[in-house]
Amino acid sequence: MNKGQISLALRKFGLMHFTDILRYYIQRFQNRRINKEFKSKNPNIKLPPDYLLYESFQINYQKYYTDSIDTAKWLKNYFEKYIELKNKKILDWGCGPGRVIRHLPEVIGNNCEFFGTDYNKKSIDWCSKNLKNISFNLNALDAKLVYSDNFFDVIYGISIFTHLSEQLHYEWYNELYRILKPNGIMFLTTQGDNFKVKLTESELTKYNANELIVRGNVKEGHRTYSAFHPKGFMLNLFENLEVLEHIENKPESGKWLPQDIWILRKK
Repeated sequence: MNKGQISLALRKFGLMHFTDILRYYIQRFQNRRINKEFKSKNPNIKLPPDYLLYESFQINYQKYYTDSIDTAKWLKNYFEKYIELKNKKILDWGCGPGRVIRHLPEVIGNNCEFFGTDYNKKSIDWCSKNLKNISFNLNALDAKLVYSDNFFDVIYGISIFTHLSEQLHYEWYNELYRILKPNGIMFLTTQGDNFKVKLTESELTKYNANELIVRGNVKEGHRTYSAFHPKGFMLNLFENLEVLEHIENKPESGKWLPQDIWILRKK
């Protein structure tokens, strides 16, 4: 039985959440020393509760904070290829506990305005209390945001479509399209061909036919809810946007699988 079959079995018998909680405690224990050392060396850095970190990323304070400065710079480099980053409104869709957005006011600055939205109330409450110069909004899982039409110049979502049903792919895409300005940039990541190794034989057949693969039977939007994105499905989803880049980085080493990057422009 491969990992894909194990995942489906855990979902079928309602054990996925229990398994994920167990994994949380294991990861927390494994990282206890390096995290304690990080806090000792950086007493003034505000860190979210461990479970908020785990739910959206991993319980590693160094990677959450310091390494994410590099992620913010990485995003900036992609954005500025296609848009001048001055006096712009930038949205982190699915910001979680602010891993990336907390660094953008310093990394980008230039009189830009920064916004974060997420369906996790605890994450938004923590961000609103602890991260300055950013406007945070609590949204529902339903694709409805408080922003007006054509409001943002840049929208990015890192591994957000990866936790949504097919119906919400369409609904959220339409909502993001609504609030993006003409000529605005959308930056999204998805689980593309690199993740075919995780699929069962029946899932792979559907994936190769450009069908979205969704593993549910858990709370939608949670880290355990997982979607896999064939190129044909995504191109169909983005039919009214200009695809500027579709980047498929290959795995370099270890078990880490890079997600596909989609950079799009509203026509």
